[in-house]
Amino acid sequence: MEKTYYITTPIYYPSGNLHIGNTYTTVFCDALRRYKDMRGYDTYYLTGMDEHGKKIETVANERNMHPIKHVDEIAAATKALWDRMNISYDDFIRTTEKRHKTVVQKIFEQLLDQGDIYLGEYEGYYCMHCEAFFTESQLGEDNTCPDCERETSKLQEESYFLRLSKYQKKLLSFIEENPDFITPESRRNEVLNFIRQGLNDLSVSRTTFDWGIKIVSNPKHVVYVWIDALSNYISALGYGTDNDELYQKYWHGDEVVHVVGKDILRFHAIYWPIMLMALDIPITFKLHAHGFYTAKEGKMSKSKGSVVYPDTLIDRYGLDELRYFLLRELPYGGDGIFTPQSFVERINYDLANDFGNLLNRTVSMINKYLNGKVTSYSEASTDYDEDLETMCKETVKTYSENMESFKVSEAIKAVWALISRTNKYIDETEPWILGKDENKKDELENVLYHLAESLRHIGILLQPILLDASQSLFKQLGVSKSLRRYDTLSFGELREIEVARKPSPLFPRLDQEEEIEKLTKHLRGEEETQEENEENLATFEDFTKLDLRVGKITDCKPHSNADKLLVIQVDIGEGKDRQIVAGVAKHYTPESLIGKKVVVVANLEPVSLRGEKSEGMLLAASNDDTLEVLTLEKANPGDSVS
Repeated sequence: MEKTYYITTPIYYPSGNLHIGNTYTTVFCDALRRYKDMRGYDTYYLTGMDEHGKKIETVANERNMHPIKHVDEIAAATKALWDRMNISYDDFIRTTEKRHKTVVQKIFEQLLDQGDIYLGEYEGYYCMHCEAFFTESQLGEDNTCPDCERETSKLQEESYFLRLSKYQKKLLSFIEENPDFITPESRRNEVLNFIRQGLNDLSVSRTTFDWGIKIVSNPKHVVYVWIDALSNYISALGYGTDNDELYQKYWHGDEVVHVVGKDILRFHAIYWPIMLMALDIPITFKLHAHGFYTAKEGKMSKSKGSVVYPDTLIDRYGLDELRYFLLRELPYGGDGIFTPQSFVERINYDLANDFGNLLNRTVSMINKYLNGKVTSYSEASTDYDEDLETMCKETVKTYSENMESFKVSEAIKAVWALISRTNKYIDETEPWILGKDENKKDELENVLYHLAESLRHIGILLQPILLDASQSLFKQLGVSKSLRRYDTLSFGELREIEVARKPSPLFPRLDQEEEIEKLTKHLRGEEETQEENEENLATFEDFTKLDLRVGKITDCKPHSNADKLLVIQVDIGEGKDRQIVAGVAKHYTPESLIGKKVVVVANLEPVSLRGEKSEGMLLAASNDDTLEVLTLEKANPGDSVS
């Protein structure tokens, strides 16, 4: 019977477009899930969104819409991003769904009936951004939030409380007796120190806003985020319902893993286990809390132009390039720094030079010297064969140990050490010299076999990391699907190799200075300018390729991540609106554009501009001082412009 593996991301808060911090967690879980799939586990991957709270209610009011419409938009955009990134999740839980609400209400009433929740009164300084209360001693200067440094408000309200103090000793004993419950060890020590200082009972309801799950026995209260959001890990599996097969299978299965950022460690390491203890649900999970990606200057900031969005990097560089950087650059237990220079260098040096060039050289030499075919091991051997074979075997072991202990970056380093050793093997054996001596043909074939077999090992180990490049490697080497499995990682399994007639670069090398400059400008929101070429005349055929149509602007709003841009919804007669992102915010307010009939270039390839999809372009006239969008009076949406 297959072993089970259940892995979860935190459920993300719909405050805006997801950046590479959220993306890292999701890709990290995806890599671990794919690794476990490769090892033959029955896996299940959960992600989703935490959609309740005062902040959501406030943002929706500012946008003049119902909160459900706001979270629907963010959820749709998030799912689209994960689909674009080929994230292999099985379920996307939303806390606004009925299946979740029902379970949360049952959990709350059970804890209330047991006396693990009681009614009291809370007074303290409240930060709306963090949705948390703080004591006076915890506040910064001018009563600012200690976490986000924003202004807090002093509030007093009736509240239900969860008796954390009741379970303090039990939780402390559990963590001490299970040293692998929380990783890395530094996070475990942080949690232990916090518990030993004494736990105060936790406020778990609110009356100051309505956007949440109503408490059945007292509907003026809504369930606060801790019980609401944390319950998703079992509500998504059908806990507390008649359809709890997934809960029984995966929560009570072999391995359960919660992956979170270090900022929400306490909630998952203290509040969630205590909830489970009170509900008499076994604590089957292991908790891994990773570090953050920061900018060179420190914390990423939208105002400083240092927030990085995955769409930007995928559009220009590719998905594998983004996955590799995210998983390689963040060290186990620490933080990582994103800079345009480090990103481009990883692509050029690690992916293009080390890995891509190794495959390119191997395929080229097999074609040049052996007409594209290697039959099998040759009896002839070199002084370096045994060392390479041993390195392959040791790499598999090191890689697997690191993946099992959440050290994905270290696992990747192990594979790159094998790539480096295989490149060195080429220099040691000098196939180009062996190819000149007919008497050395067997030795040459043996060398090229070792290169191909080492690359097969590398390709298998990189399957959870590089989704496209690993498959391209197999195709170029002619590796059958049966020999792409983890259980075939034994040197000498390859037989009858027939490579592609011409190698295809896995990762084209970038112009480093140019790309660093372009990426830096893009992150700052600076538009690239192109010099006009007076001789670059368009032909009549060029003009006829453009699909110009009349469009009516139905909605318009500021771009959340770029002051110069507006996000515009346009009816061009297709039955549904097109979204167009236009750099006209300095010249038009959103309200002034709604209702105008404009000219739209309707057949441009969709692009992502600072995280928002743009499916066309508006025509406008401009000079040094002004910009004017071209508008029409009598034409109807969808009419052709020529």
